[in-house]
Amino acid sequence: MSSPLVITGMGMVSPLGCGVNANWERLLAGRSGVSSITRFETGELPIKVAGTVPGRESDPEAGFDPDRVADAKERRKMELFSLYAMAAAEEALTQANWFPSSDEDRLATATIVGSGIGGFPTITQAQNTLSTRGYRRLSPFTVPAFLANLAAGNVSIRYGLRGPLGCPVTACAAGVQAIGDGMRLIRSGEAEVALVGGAEACIDPLSLASFHAMKALSTEQAAPAKASRPFDQARNGFVMGEGAGLLVIETLAHAEARGATPLAFLSGYGTSADAHHITAGPEDGAGAAAAIRAALRMAGLAPEAIDHINAHATSTPVGDRAEIAALRNAFGDALPGIPISATKSATGHLLGAAGGVESIFSALAAIQDRLPPTLNLEHADADLSDLDLVPGEAREHRCRHVLCNGFGFGGVNAALIVSKA
Repeated sequence: MSSPLVITGMGMVSPLGCGVNANWERLLAGRSGVSSITRFETGELPIKVAGTVPGRESDPEAGFDPDRVADAKERRKMELFSLYAMAAAEEALTQANWFPSSDEDRLATATIVGSGIGGFPTITQAQNTLSTRGYRRLSPFTVPAFLANLAAGNVSIRYGLRGPLGCPVTACAAGVQAIGDGMRLIRSGEAEVALVGGAEACIDPLSLASFHAMKALSTEQAAPAKASRPFDQARNGFVMGEGAGLLVIETLAHAEARGATPLAFLSGYGTSADAHHITAGPEDGAGAAAAIRAALRMAGLAPEAIDHINAHATSTPVGDRAEIAALRNAFGDALPGIPISATKSATGHLLGAAGGVESIFSALAAIQDRLPPTLNLEHADADLSDLDLVPGEAREHRCRHVLCNGFGFGGVNAALIVSKA
């Protein structure tokens, strides 16, 4: 029997701050990372709130300091999503104590960092420069900055990781799919260690206006922390967030051989396509349920063995309903007994980075037997009355196996099961 896969390192940047511990403590305390947009003038744009990563000036304890990640010369070549990935990678690799120096170990280390959109702000800024100042004023680093695979590329270059390099660009499933891709690479023998997850930073006037044109974003203005309301009757759209969540994964045998500490097991993974609609899943959730069932099969678990679910739950009525339908489809009568958290209520929706961040929250739930709360859940949809949505406050709960979901435009579904070590 092949050695099970384990997580040995975790790193995170999110609207709740930088560092896994700070994020987890703030999440359990019921803090929100959603605030009014100050990065640029929103003007007439009706979208006024987002989950922006705090800086050191506003959050001395856990704010993001780009100077600690890269010097000014390096930063001219990188978009913000790459900088977030670099910060998360340093934390994850440090915890795992994996800084390979031999050619053999470097070639055996994969780097798979998904992103839904990549360096979108660089594209919009470049177009503005082209229109107002001419083509001669464009930076030669424009293309390398915005390419979605450059988060993985920059991390690989910094640490000399020469194994497989990849970037699922599968909308909001990208982070979970990157983890699944890394699991496959290790199982196939193409890698022994993989740095996996997602990175995103596309809070930009054009992206906000584009999602608003779809009527997808919350137009809350007065109370930013209340804007992200998964499963709540008063929700009116998702809140765009940003950040990165990365994991170091390897086989238990490899971890033990080098003296690394297994934090949690990666028990199962499944992915599927709805083949239904470009932005909405089928009402019965059949496609997402297929991904969940595939993850359960890989893990060798019955549905009732799952102790907790970190839902994709973006805070859009269509998306939330489709996911609940998928969960009812996959879990049947067992679902009312499984607590479901929607951590996007605290972070907003990190798009391609969501799966990386939420897989870490899922691992921490398994490690500590603690459930993060679903914030702003005051009046759940009437048809959810039988479900435990962990409203308002964190709680202790035995977590042997945790399901983490990620679903994206185009009908892409991914599900990951993280288990107690």
